[in-house]
Amino acid sequence: MISITEEIAVPSPPARVWEVISNPADVVSCISGAVLGAAHDDGSFDGTLVVKFGAVRVRFAARVTLDLAADEREGRLSARGRDGQRATRFTADATFRVAQAGPGQARVSVSGEITINGKLASLVESGAGAVVTRMTKEFSDQLVQRCAGPAAEATGRTEATAATAATAATAATGPTGTAEASTGLFGRLRAWWARLLERRRPAGSGGRR
Repeated sequence: MISITEEIAVPSPPARVWEVISNPADVVSCISGAVLGAAHDDGSFDGTLVVKFGAVRVRFAARVTLDLAADEREGRLSARGRDGQRATRFTADATFRVAQAGPGQARVSVSGEITINGKLASLVESGAGAVVTRMTKEFSDQLVQRCAGPAAEATGRTEATAATAATAATAATGPTGTAEASTGLFGRLRAWWARLLERRRPAGSGGRR
């Protein structure tokens, strides 16, 4: 039996982290060698995972069930499957929870057990420690990046909006920051035209009717 207990710090709000970690497609995209398969009427779905144990690569196929409690930001995952040669079977059960870890910070807690029976059991169990450590590091890095995606886009939109506002403000107030609403480019042209007409007007004709 392989036991897993991990905590992952994510510098994103818990709501955003839960949005990602409760979506099978997003989770699979964070796991190297994992592929999401067909969904079934009962809510379960197929998945495959290729894992490297030393020089040996093993492809596992599984039927996965995911139960979610969105209000508590908790979930339970169950998987049943076997390797590509159908010589090794496994079952996996895990629970995960997303909690607040500080302002704009989240902590993902994962605990679970994997039971393996068959030809490759000894190989998998002997290399499980290194594999779990490596996969947890890869998953953590990918999860942090994916959770930060929309936030980064929002930041970009905010910065673009601020830049547009600054440009508009400069156009309205001029580069010195003084009000030029009436003395901008068109205002200066109107003033120049008025002065030109004034110079061309015959002397003493301004007040005559």
